[in-house]
Amino acid sequence: MLRLRAFRPTNDKILKIQLHPTHPWLVTADASDHVSVWNWEHRQVIYELKAGGIDQRRLVGAKLEKLAEGESEPKGRPIEAMRGGSVKQVSFYDDDVRFWQLWRNRSAAAEAHSGANNVTSSFNSPAPATKGRHFLVICCENKAIFLDLVTMRGRDVPKQDLDNKSLLCMEFLSRSAAGDGPLVAFGGSDGVIRVLSMITWKLVRRYTGGHKGAISCLMTFMASSGEALLVSGASDGLLVLWSADHGQGSRELVPKLSLKAHDGGVLAVELSRVIGGAPQLITIGVDKTLAIWDTISFKELRRIKPVPKLACHSVASWCHPRAPNLDILTCVKDSHIWAIEHPTYSALTRPLCELTSLVPQHVLAPNKKLRVYCMVAHPLQPHLVAAGTNIGVILSEFDSKSLPAVAPLPTPPGLREHSAVYLLERELKLLNFQLSSTANPSLGSNGSLSETGKSRGDSSENLHVKQIKKHISTPVPHDSYSVLSVSSSGRYVAVVWPDIPYFSIYKVGDWSVVDSGSARLLAWDACGDRFALLESALPPRVPVIPKGASSRRAKEAAAVAAQAAAAAATAAPATVQVRILLDDGTSNILMRSIAGRSEPVIGLHGGSLLGVAYRTSRRINPIAATAISTIQSMPLSGFGVGSLSSFPASDDEFSSHKFPAEAAPQNFQLYSWETFQPVGGPLPQPEWTAWDQTVEYCAFAYQKYIVISSLRPQFRYLGDVAIPHATGAVWHRRQLFVATPTTIDFRIVFVDAGVARIDIETRKKREEIRLKEAQARDVAEHGELALITVDNPVTVTNERITLRPPMLQVVRLASFQHAPSVPPFLTLPVHSKVDGEDSAMPKETEERRVNEVAVGGGGVSVAVTRFPMEQKRPVGPLIVVGVRDGVLWLVDRYMSAHALSLSHPGIRCRCLAAYGDAISAVKWASRLGREHHDDLAQFMLGMGYATEALHLPGISKRLEFDLAMQSNDLKRALQCLITMSNSRAIGQENTGLDINDILSLTAVKEDTVDAVQGIVKFAKEFLDLIDAADATGQVDIARESLKRLAAAGSLKGALQGHELRGLALRLANHGELTRLSGLVNNLISAGLGREAAFSAALLGDNVLMEKAWHDTGMLAEGVLHAHAHGRPSLKNLIQVWNKMLQKELESSPAAVKTDAAAAFLASLEEPKLTSLAEAGKKPPIEILPPGMTSLTLSAQRNLVPLAKIPAKPLPLEAPPATTPTTIPSPATQDIAGSPPELNESTLDGKTSVSSPTGNSVESTAPASVDMLVTNLQNTSVPTAESKE
Repeated sequence: MLRLRAFRPTNDKILKIQLHPTHPWLVTADASDHVSVWNWEHRQVIYELKAGGIDQRRLVGAKLEKLAEGESEPKGRPIEAMRGGSVKQVSFYDDDVRFWQLWRNRSAAAEAHSGANNVTSSFNSPAPATKGRHFLVICCENKAIFLDLVTMRGRDVPKQDLDNKSLLCMEFLSRSAAGDGPLVAFGGSDGVIRVLSMITWKLVRRYTGGHKGAISCLMTFMASSGEALLVSGASDGLLVLWSADHGQGSRELVPKLSLKAHDGGVLAVELSRVIGGAPQLITIGVDKTLAIWDTISFKELRRIKPVPKLACHSVASWCHPRAPNLDILTCVKDSHIWAIEHPTYSALTRPLCELTSLVPQHVLAPNKKLRVYCMVAHPLQPHLVAAGTNIGVILSEFDSKSLPAVAPLPTPPGLREHSAVYLLERELKLLNFQLSSTANPSLGSNGSLSETGKSRGDSSENLHVKQIKKHISTPVPHDSYSVLSVSSSGRYVAVVWPDIPYFSIYKVGDWSVVDSGSARLLAWDACGDRFALLESALPPRVPVIPKGASSRRAKEAAAVAAQAAAAAATAAPATVQVRILLDDGTSNILMRSIAGRSEPVIGLHGGSLLGVAYRTSRRINPIAATAISTIQSMPLSGFGVGSLSSFPASDDEFSSHKFPAEAAPQNFQLYSWETFQPVGGPLPQPEWTAWDQTVEYCAFAYQKYIVISSLRPQFRYLGDVAIPHATGAVWHRRQLFVATPTTIDFRIVFVDAGVARIDIETRKKREEIRLKEAQARDVAEHGELALITVDNPVTVTNERITLRPPMLQVVRLASFQHAPSVPPFLTLPVHSKVDGEDSAMPKETEERRVNEVAVGGGGVSVAVTRFPMEQKRPVGPLIVVGVRDGVLWLVDRYMSAHALSLSHPGIRCRCLAAYGDAISAVKWASRLGREHHDDLAQFMLGMGYATEALHLPGISKRLEFDLAMQSNDLKRALQCLITMSNSRAIGQENTGLDINDILSLTAVKEDTVDAVQGIVKFAKEFLDLIDAADATGQVDIARESLKRLAAAGSLKGALQGHELRGLALRLANHGELTRLSGLVNNLISAGLGREAAFSAALLGDNVLMEKAWHDTGMLAEGVLHAHAHGRPSLKNLIQVWNKMLQKELESSPAAVKTDAAAAFLASLEEPKLTSLAEAGKKPPIEILPPGMTSLTLSAQRNLVPLAKIPAKPLPLEAPPATTPTTIPSPATQDIAGSPPELNESTLDGKTSVSSPTGNSVESTAPASVDMLVTNLQNTSVPTAESKE
């Protein structure tokens, strides 16, 4: 029944073992007296120590510490050099160990019948004793070792300090005087118990006169009367009780009671908590017996021999919901962990697990048998059991997903008493619970302050709970593991015994059985009294072997019976039947079999949709099954309960997230409760599902994650929450309360679906459907004439629906760990004395500083922390009842109710916002420190309450601007920007300066520089505000923003290029030509020629426009503009243009390297030109402004005949001649397209058109464009090919 959680092999057998309650630490001591601390979660060894002998590392470390502190070398041998001897006991001690030890004792005492009708589940936790330090305490024969696992400093207490008697066992005392600090009691070899103070490291008292032999075990517990007791067992076989309540003056204590327990000696003693009764003591002795003792009369209740002929050497009290009949675990020197069923009357011993099957096969030698030497159960997580063996440490896990057999009932309106049904020993019982305090901490109350100013609900301790357990006269047929569930109406309770298999449905009130039968699984509909069950065929009866038959025949009959059972289980069809419970209490079958797969059904999940899980041939990879992108989009049943959806079945945002086929099998299918047809496609099988009561959200839990989806208007994946190993959850108004046993915490998840495209489309389609339905009604009433309408002038409004992503926020409410405290050696306070008096911080002042709640003005409690301190999580698996009366109710394995406070302002404000009451959330924010208002405002923004979050008084201006933009309050957003940028005086028109202004010019200049820097810092926010104002028609706000941006943009280098571009376009859009004129030069400096030219065009300044093109290198646009408008600057622009092109062409050949092969191929493609005659055969490349006719033909008519030109080699520098111009620029061939780029140069009134080789022909500059064109036609420049 157990599975392996962790294994650490060792070379020697493990004799002592202990688990830390809150940290994943395990300490062991082997036969060689080696002590090691192991982190079983990360599989790492934290510390190792040779405790029996002399540990050289500790010896050297102690000497170095003394030298560092300035101490001289001691004369004698140091204590670290003393041999410890045999290790007798190992244990952890810190604030967590101290707290949970006290909690165990008090909760066990509270179960007594005298307090069963009024049990309080909270108590005052002890003051921190170790202050953040974690001690490892090792009890050896010759000394006790106290090792701090934080600083790795140790202190050894030799037995000479304890009357020179050997130390055999130890126990930490929960109650001590104020000045003693933590106390530890050591059992000596002379029968005396000696108590050592861990503050003074001196002997403070002795317990004498109880034993005549060596003490072997010690344990503290609390009687039902509330008295703290210490019990000891010794080799004389006596069990002695001592009073653990003592004062400072008591030095010698005598026993209260002594009784004979075992012959030969007592080996161990353990405390057992009994549901509804006084705690019991369990002892094991050398006589191989196990005895159970009553703690009220201290009489022996039962004595048994768990395993014949073998003595028990470890015992543990155990309470697990998967095995409700097993109360005690023990072990002997074999390979089993034994469990005792009903030890007080039947006392049947059965093996819980055979450990040989858990360990890896290669660890155990073929001829070696596994032996268990010690065993311990986890004090807070009962599903973890650790065993020390001859091959190593085995940490096993026992079904961590099982929950107590409890089902909460709905509370009628107006009642403060809540109820839950639970099953205990073949009897249904009723648990009634409520808060015992007079103040009602429900949401909306003002709370109350104690005398210290601390809000009662903000305490880190659990609230006081009044609970009453009542008997129901209806018996149940079985006492094995059961699962309880309640229908949606709360009128029926279903009990399923999966191991039988059998189910029964009881009617709440008279508790009569309305339906029963054979079934292993049952799931309820969240919207009605319908349930689905998996019918199971009864297993075949095993034939009875008559007396006298041989064992061979018995084995053959058992094998035949097992084969028949396996065949029956294989042949059983996977039929899921749906039934409904009518008002008269009768059960009717709605669907005999849901048509699904042919595989066997292994799981049913109820809720708004019925989930069915099927068995697959492949094993599910738990890590792959937690992939968050597995949820496919699927339509819910229309808008509410319809069978088909009117909208597309996929959401574009999430439809692409498919489950990889190799990751995990798609063995989970959702079905409609109305039509019993599949809804959507198959999904990976979750461990459990939770559906919101309003059919709005659902949660699918996997091993590592919880996937949260929204149900309306469409099944849509929202996100995942990394909460591993969750056992259950309950929805409450967009809040998911999750319980986890392995991560030992309890969390609350606030959920909001946000606004997606599918929501906007659904809204539009709903409006269209509503309009069509209205038209259909009008036609039905008034005929076709009802469709005739007269269109009135309609003002088109820009509705800005912001797409808002889903919001998931996780808050941890409770855990097992103690509130963290800073060790004193890390922060040593500086003590100063004034007038001879020590002015150190008093204790009251220190407590007030670390207090969670401070008192604000008007007596209002103001929380200092963002969230409350983690409360204490109840022990073991929990049933989450839900939120009632403003607290979160839980029920543990012992059928006790617990309440977790939700009254902290940080939690309450979020709860109110999740309820939809954002106004009350803002009111409650006055009780939260203003430094936490930004975090609360972000949460409210994620929940869709941006307008309400603006009323939080402590939000920052930056967040206030975002909230104002989200809520379309642009005026407030502008005020926030002006305040943040300190630009209130920027952009204001001043008519003149008076004498005061003139005298303060320096200060004004400094303020202006600061304002410009602030505007530059928030330039993007100003642009966003201008766009929002333009979209909503708020011109004044846009202009105010433009004033300040234009003032910053007028300074060179203040704004970046994209910001200048956006500012120029917005200024032009608003007609701010005056401010735009001051921006053009900065646009030119930033290289934004197009924007600068556009601005100049709006201003009507052609010179400024051409300057923008000229300075930014956009000469093509400048030439086009000058040519189109007949500008006199055309000539200069063309010259500059050609000069730039010339530079590009000159630099281009040097940048390109051509190898021999490429040159050879190029020579084959195009022959070289060796003369001007050959060059004339190729048409020249024309460079013309758009709109002019081609000059090729006219140029050819004006050319000199080529035959008259003598053919001679061309010089490097061609003389001026009138020859055709050929400029090999491929970019100029596209004349009709965009203007080509040319090189231009101006030489003292002459135009020089340069060739790629550097040859130029000078001519007189024409006075007009026509003369320039004619000169270009009559000018010829030899080409590079012709030179060769």
